[in-house]
Amino acid sequence: MMSKILIVDDAAFMRMMIKDILTKNDLGTVIEAENGGIAVEEYIKEKPDLVIMDITMPEVDGIQAVKLIKEKDPDAKIIMCSAMGQQAMVIEAIQAGAKDFIVKPFQPDRVIEAIKKMLK
Repeated sequence: MMSKILIVDDAAFMRMMIKDILTKNDLGTVIEAENGGIAVEEYIKEKPDLVIMDITMPEVDGIQAVKLIKEKDPDAKIIMCSAMGQQAMVIEAIQAGAKDFIVKPFQPDRVIEAIKKMLK
């Protein structure tokens, strides 16, 4: 069974980098969204097994999106992506229901480890 993974980031190249790691390691099929609002719509439509969510995005940011997704599905599995120095926001996202976080610039091994842990 292939996992479905929703990647949410306003930067196309970041989505591409994560997608690349996932595809190379055969971790699942990828759905993409460029902001939190679209992410919530895609989540409802696609019911992915896992969401990889950027924190800072225009329109609906990652923390708001986590709250909205968790309202629809309390069991949603969400990993946050943060830049260095966003600790306060990471804590807020985890309080909102995110399960883990990865820090940019991404270490592919850390990304793979976080995803495998969540999909077990």
